[in-house]
Amino acid sequence: MAETGQIKLYLIAGEASGDLHGSNLIKALKELYPNCDFRCWGGEKMKAAGATLVKDYKDLAFMGFWEVLKNLPVILNNFSECKKDILAYQPDAVILIDYPGFNMRLLKFLNNHKINTFYYISPQLWAWNASRVHSIKKYVDLMMVILPFEKAFYKKYDTEAHFVGHPLLDIPEIKNAHHIENQNKRIALLPGSRKQEIQKTLPLMCELTEHFPDYTFSLAAISNIESAFYKKIIKDKAIEIKTGDTYSLLKESKAAIVTSGTATLETALLNVPQIVVYKGNPVSFWIGKKLVNVPFISLVNLILEKEVVKELIQDDFTKENLIKHLNQILTKEKRESITNEYDILRKKLGGSGASENAANLILNTLQKKMADK
Repeated sequence: MAETGQIKLYLIAGEASGDLHGSNLIKALKELYPNCDFRCWGGEKMKAAGATLVKDYKDLAFMGFWEVLKNLPVILNNFSECKKDILAYQPDAVILIDYPGFNMRLLKFLNNHKINTFYYISPQLWAWNASRVHSIKKYVDLMMVILPFEKAFYKKYDTEAHFVGHPLLDIPEIKNAHHIENQNKRIALLPGSRKQEIQKTLPLMCELTEHFPDYTFSLAAISNIESAFYKKIIKDKAIEIKTGDTYSLLKESKAAIVTSGTATLETALLNVPQIVVYKGNPVSFWIGKKLVNVPFISLVNLILEKEVVKELIQDDFTKENLIKHLNQILTKEKRESITNEYDILRKKLGGSGASENAANLILNTLQKKMADK
């Protein structure tokens, strides 16, 4: 800590979910210790919470092996920029938020420069290349996990991890969500937060409008993606574009089509029956399939350890399959079956307070480290 009592923290997130969780962590840290200064790679939410934004995550989002190869010069330049900025800022600690392709590669650098390194939201090491846990054990001073099975995973490798609960349960709309049958004839479309994935998923989602004429289709748009980008894909289809308030849209919807990611968990915690979809670059998907060692792609199914929500991945993501499974989740029996499982999911994730728990761990660890100097 600086002599003035100020704590300088540098946070790095590389996607929309990291920006969300990072912003809530910043708020919790400020509440517990007001004299904090924050600098970050993240997004508008972290900036609004009080951090100086160095680089927006939308400039960092490269999905898949092939895409990373194509953009390697840009990625290497980002690493160089980030390292220089960290050394210039001289933080008391760097807090890495998920985003393993970037953050895991910073670990050795941070260790070499004797910078306290805290990891909030574990990379999905349990899904593929579990040997990377050895880097966590060697270089990370504090690992905080948000999925209930992750603590046991780290224990297998003799590595301490603190389960803090899931930060989505801190969000008022989710914390206070009620189990009420929705009568609205609205279908929410959540095509993702990156342009690459939106281009892969949204065209097929748009095809549904012709087959469900009695329903209103509403698209959850991301605020930092221009509306013209969505309109070019939607063309003349009858789809409303709703920007910046996905939770309100989901609460007004009877069902949702959701691109795999944190949004699947958000949709479940808001009690909306869903179909999870994913389509990637064929080469990247083939490589990924060889490496990944999990039975499901959605967090909902992974946590519940069975297929509760239908997953339509790559070649299974077709118009015919979308129509078939959307018809199913619009039936009362199927909806009740899904939402009953959502209740179990919420219990497994624990109560609210993840951001505050993580903030306490960060401040206590820093205090101990300063006392040991």
